[in-house]
Parts: sequence; structure tokens; C-alpha cells
Amino acid sequence: MCPFCQIAAGTAAASVVLRDGEVCAFLYARPLFKGHVLVIPRAHVETLSNLDKVEPLFTAVQRVATAVERGLGAQGSFVAVNNKVSQSVPHLHVHVVPRTKGDGLRGFFWPRVKYESDQERDEYAQRIAAALR
Repeated sequence: MCPFCQIAAGTAAASVVLRDGEVCAFLYARPLFKGHVLVIPRAHVETLSNLDKVEPLFTAVQRVATAVERGLGAQGSFVAVNNKVSQSVPHLHVHVVPRTKGDGLRGFFWPRVKYESDQERDEYAQRIAAALR
């Protein structure tokens, strides 16, 4: 059984902040900042593409993000999902990280790549739009 499934089932130790029939949220063992929470579906789902319905998970993410701000006095939060690449555990999880101005976290954690032209940018948009059809 995967470690996140064990936490969701209550058979592995974790600092749980929310557990109901469909989701589980717990403090991340390697936080960016204190109060960094992972929100997971209780059912084993590896990627966002494999998730049948987003409603219970992202409703919980919204609730946790609000609670992180209220409970910790954070000015905001950073919410992110790694999907396949950089996924430390192959179980879908959403990071909710408390933020305050001047906390040292700057933008995204990877280099940015610019489009060579507006035409190239539009071609990428067309490719993605075609895949949505």
C-alpha cells in the first residue's frame, strides 16, 4: 500500500488536519514553510487525469487554503499539483503552502522559457485547444 494510502487509512502516522470519506489532508514531512499541507483523495489515484471527479478534492483544497490563512495568520497561500513529473509519491496530492510577503519564496521553482514569437505562442495554444476537442 502506498504511504499516502496508509495515512488516509489511519495506519501510518501523520499530523492530519482533515479526514473524511473522500479526502485526507496532513502536514507535509518536508515543508517549504511550517503549515505546508498535502491534500489527497483517499482512494488511490496517481494523477489528476485519473481522478473521476474533482469536486471533493478541490473543495477540500479550498477549505484547507482558507484554514491555513486563518489558522496561521498567513497573508495567502500557494497551491500546486505536480502531475507525474516531480511527484514524490505516485498518489495525487495538492500542496497548500502558507505565504506571507517577504517569505523568500519567489515565483515558480524552475527557469522560465519565453516564446520566440506571438506566432509560436499561438501555435502552442492551438495544439492544446485541439487536444481538448
